[in-house]
Amino acid sequence: MNIQDINCVARSSEGEHSDYYSCDKYGLKIVLSDEKDDANGFYTDVKVGITNTSKEDFNGVIHLKFMADDENPKFFMPGLMYNTNTADKPSSGRKAFPRIKRNPEGMPESQYFMTRSDRLAEPVSLVFSLGKVKGIAAPPYWVCENGKSVPVSCEEGVKKTEGAEFVQYGGFSCNINDNGKVSVGYTLGYEDAPWLFVQTATVLERRAVDKKNSFCIKAGETIEFSIIIYDYEGEDERAIYRALTHTYECFHEAPRTIKGMDSEKALTLLSGAIRDNAWLEDEKMYSGFVYDREEPRYNKIGSLSWTNGLSVAVPMLFAANSIQDEKARRQSLEFIDNVVRNSFNPNSNLLYDAVDDGKWSVRGWWYNGMHSGGHSAYLNGQAVYYILKAYLSEKNEHNIVHDDWITFVVPVIRKMNSEMNSDHEYPFSFSENTGAGLEYDSMGGAWCLTATALYEFVTGDTEYLDALKKSEQHYYDAYVVKCECYGGPLDTDKAVDDEGILAYVRALRILHEITKEDYLLEHMKFALYYECSFKLSYNTPVSVMPLSKIGWSSCGGSITSTANPHIHPMSSTIIPEMRYYVDASGDKYMKERLEDTVKWSLQTFNTYDKEYGYGEPGWMSERFCFCQGLLTEKYPDGSPASTWFALMPWASASIIEGLAF
Repeated sequence: MNIQDINCVARSSEGEHSDYYSCDKYGLKIVLSDEKDDANGFYTDVKVGITNTSKEDFNGVIHLKFMADDENPKFFMPGLMYNTNTADKPSSGRKAFPRIKRNPEGMPESQYFMTRSDRLAEPVSLVFSLGKVKGIAAPPYWVCENGKSVPVSCEEGVKKTEGAEFVQYGGFSCNINDNGKVSVGYTLGYEDAPWLFVQTATVLERRAVDKKNSFCIKAGETIEFSIIIYDYEGEDERAIYRALTHTYECFHEAPRTIKGMDSEKALTLLSGAIRDNAWLEDEKMYSGFVYDREEPRYNKIGSLSWTNGLSVAVPMLFAANSIQDEKARRQSLEFIDNVVRNSFNPNSNLLYDAVDDGKWSVRGWWYNGMHSGGHSAYLNGQAVYYILKAYLSEKNEHNIVHDDWITFVVPVIRKMNSEMNSDHEYPFSFSENTGAGLEYDSMGGAWCLTATALYEFVTGDTEYLDALKKSEQHYYDAYVVKCECYGGPLDTDKAVDDEGILAYVRALRILHEITKEDYLLEHMKFALYYECSFKLSYNTPVSVMPLSKIGWSSCGGSITSTANPHIHPMSSTIIPEMRYYVDASGDKYMKERLEDTVKWSLQTFNTYDKEYGYGEPGWMSERFCFCQGLLTEKYPDGSPASTWFALMPWASASIIEGLAF
């Protein structure tokens, strides 16, 4: 690593300057020194000293940029930017999320992005180019200690500063055209530039540098801190995980623990809240939202699986079997029976995706956000998977064999597999009229892979096994190796996301249980490492109620996608798969990530009445705003709220699934 590759520029909050200039312009003297080199040439700890030699206090943003070669650069800012964020692919333009492009055509495309540090799952910005990974990791925020601004530690094994007063966030950047090169960077103070993406429908213009986002260095003052510079060779994009695992070691802060809370108590609280508040007896389904402070009480948004169908019913069945809750068990079985009796579309041999007032259709709340409409592979594959999981539970726990459930899923399995294309990829959507594959190029279809693998496991049928192996390899090569999985959820316009990989991880476990082939564990490793790139490694300093008040922890929760910048609990559903991989591999890093996920899951719902500003014990929503993203919920006085004030059964069921399966 050459220190000359690090440039320093600054933007002051004084005057009308909107551009960055050399730090010398503001009297900021920068001293960089190699503090420690990794023995393998993997990274360098660099000590940074910044002295304000002027007679005036500096208030503004200081930007340290690490320059890199410019040839097909692929940026990785965990949770925010993966390669170009599909800027190289066609876009409907309906969903706005950051896309980096050399020749941008306007919002949301830009040659560069800057963001507040807490928008990232790890405090690091990386670029992969010409077979090398380069990047910069640095303190995500600063605190006051003995009257002086100091960073949270970036040294392995050093305990973070606890109880100190928060001073300011840092920031991170990437630039695809930085004076003929590319760069990744770290800022003291921060900017959200050229835009702040609150949500896909709310994009704010770059704001002026002011007291809120600037960093202060008093006249004559020197501040010192360390950054980590990564500069090493890598065969492909998966090389970024070497940096990400190291960054995790440096900045990890464990989630909080709730006294007396364990898995059994969590299952009792969460399932009890769904059982008593979300079940709609007359309709034999669960409500999507349950409110306690507004009317109407229920926002039903009925669906086959995600968001409040089988993805709720089957985890509830497992919880009921675990804690011997007959009422919850009855509700679950009644919903499954509702699906089996009513959701099949004989024209397509697939399942209708949504239900409203007893009428089944493909027009769920997500329908207008799809490009081609039709049946969703995500929902059909997930539904079959959950029905088969319920089949196993009934057989193993109660010695009840639901042959009708197997009969029900067989034509769906056949249709899904008949529409696999020549790349061995399943569709993203199917025709409502014929079941023909309409659209591909997404991870959403991986749920069909998972469902078929579980069907083979349950029935012992090996008809599809060779095709499954080819399909798994395709998803691995096309998405996982490139660290760029998109098209999981239906409402993000194929933004790079965390959700699609969760189906693929399940498929790998099932296929490994069937075949015992070691390469599947290797694939599972990189799938889980990808998922963990969305998983917070430290606890962001949340400043918005109610999360700021109760001490909620972000570490262990995973960012939904590059389009939906909040944490929701779907990643907790693969706790059993994480444990399976750890047991088989002994992977220390993944063991720690597993522990984070379990701890996060046990502290993210009401443990007492209105702990999160609403609801009863066991109530939980899907939205946890760990940063500036999705701060759209309001208190009655108009102030922002960092969660949604509603019980959302699918969110609670995600925790149940992770703890009970």
